[in-house]
Amino acid sequence: MPLRNDRVPRRSERRAENVRLYTPAEAAAMLQVRESWLRKKASARAVPCTFIGKHLRFSEQDIDAIIAAGAKRPIVQRRRGRA
Repeated sequence: MPLRNDRVPRRSERRAENVRLYTPAEAAAMLQVRESWLRKKASARAVPCTFIGKHLRFSEQDIDAIIAAGAKRPIVQRRRGRA
């Protein structure tokens, strides 16, 4: 019979222990954007974020998704062949 302290945490408990949440100021600094821009986008639900009550926070996954959404593929122009 396993001891009470040896129990495996539930998925929701593990998630809460391992997730680092950043304030809008911290996330804006990491993204190198203005905090006001980030707050506006979060309020419009245009970027992934987490509201804990009325407090806005960003996980590392949220920040990664914001970066990925802003990434653009390079435009490659082909050289035209001689006619």
